[in-house]
Amino acid sequence: MAAKKGAKKGAVIGASRFYEVTGDSIKSKKSVCPRCGNGVFLASHVDRQSCGKCGYTEFKK
Repeated sequence: MAAKKGAKKGAVIGASRFYEVTGDSIKSKKSVCPRCGNGVFLASHVDRQSCGKCGYTEFKK
């Protein structure tokens, strides 16, 4: 069976790339939106982090 076009070998897919599993604990690698709650992450830009769902923005210093 041929691989999907553009797919990389060994690439992590889905939401699992946003979490780090160590033993029995799971920790999020990205910041979570304080308004929307768990499962909605803040997008990282050069000068800010923003939520695509509600528009919440945190500016980096």
